[in-house]
Amino acid sequence: MKFVLLAVLLAILIAFIVMVVKAAKNWRWYHITAAVITMLLAILFLFPTAASLKSRQAWHKIKEELEVRLAQVKAEYQSLQYGDPTDPSAPPGVKAVSLELSKIGTEAGRRWRSLQMAGNDGNGQIMLRSTGNAAVPEIPGVTPDADAAAAANNAGPLVPVGLVVYAFAEGSFPNLEQTVPIAYLGEFKVTASTNEAVTVTPTFELEANQVNLISSGQARIWSLYEMLPLDGHAPFIAEGSRPSDDNSLGRVDDDLVNMLFKNSKPETRDAYLRDGTREAPEDPAARWVKIKFEKKYEIDVDSEEQRGALEGGFFDNTGRAVDSRLQRSDNGKVAFAVGDTIIVKEEAARQLINQEQVASLVDTYYLRPLNDYRYILRKIRLQIREMDVRITEMQYQEKILNTAIAATVDMLAKRQDEKLKLEQDVAQYQVENAAIQQYYGQIREELREVKEASSALFKDNYRMMLQIKQLAADANLTKT
Repeated sequence: MKFVLLAVLLAILIAFIVMVVKAAKNWRWYHITAAVITMLLAILFLFPTAASLKSRQAWHKIKEELEVRLAQVKAEYQSLQYGDPTDPSAPPGVKAVSLELSKIGTEAGRRWRSLQMAGNDGNGQIMLRSTGNAAVPEIPGVTPDADAAAAANNAGPLVPVGLVVYAFAEGSFPNLEQTVPIAYLGEFKVTASTNEAVTVTPTFELEANQVNLISSGQARIWSLYEMLPLDGHAPFIAEGSRPSDDNSLGRVDDDLVNMLFKNSKPETRDAYLRDGTREAPEDPAARWVKIKFEKKYEIDVDSEEQRGALEGGFFDNTGRAVDSRLQRSDNGKVAFAVGDTIIVKEEAARQLINQEQVASLVDTYYLRPLNDYRYILRKIRLQIREMDVRITEMQYQEKILNTAIAATVDMLAKRQDEKLKLEQDVAQYQVENAAIQQYYGQIREELREVKEASSALFKDNYRMMLQIKQLAADANLTKT
């Protein structure tokens, strides 16, 4: 290509020279000079023009590549923000995850993470110091605002004084870089607080395992929660799993459940592993029914009463939402069309199927009854107290039994000694009894012989008496 361009330029130059030579007869010198200068400048400016065109071509190529990359980045941004609607197996977008995170945050209330335990006076007062990781979170690609950092440093107390919080010990978890709560440390009350440190004291006497975690230094990093986290089904479902006819919640993460509940009772672990499966459990609280609406139906889900979650929970006694953040904007009603399917408790399903006759039965599922940790922890605490009382009683009874056993053993030893002596007496008695029996036999034999001799003598005496009487009678007869 270079040689072709050179040939073209050479041909143009030759043609220019020929035309100038032929036109020299009619041109003046300044015409020829101007033409030559113009030709030289044209040839001279060909090189920067070519370089400019080459540079433009390179930049145009870069522009096209950047446009393609921009389109890809926009598509990736859209996918990251809202997920991929064409791929059911794709992970949810940032918006969905943020919404889910906000729901979890609403359930947990305010929380303070990654607090370093700075002191424990042994009387229950524990000082926690902020490490700064949770106070001003860093966003990738965004430079922290100096004014925001200064405002954070000049802020008020880290945790409001007088607030009752629930403490957890943080630790490492597989496949996670950040520490997460792994052990419950108890219920505490904030007694003092600054912008960097907080002092808490337990509202109840801590259990032995909690005291051991704190005193041994295993609970070095703390998390404080304004509200106890709510129990749920979703945390134990495998990532990417979808609900199906066999499991209404999705596939349970067996490895996670077995790891978290390795020290639990088998029936407790089985309840988590069976969660959402298709079966009809005996426990009515765990029996949920999937129904299909055969008619249009509306139900009220919002209560006329409004209050905060801290004033008694999110719902009233009938299950309607009282927290304004959970209430709907459209008259507080949920409408179901023909063909819609939902999973409800057996009592509600029975009412919709048998009484109102707006739905039909599809299937029955086992759903693990959720735990209300606020009451369960208090119940467990009361059970532990009762067990402590029972243990004290049993220890007292054990002490009494040990005393009785000791007395019994002592008495048994004495009776063993008496038994030994009695056995010796029995042996001597048997010897003496044998001697007496032998002597008795001899005496008896002698008595028999004496009796026989006496009987013989008696018979002889009696015979002789009869003879004497006979002789006397005969003598009287002779005299007469």
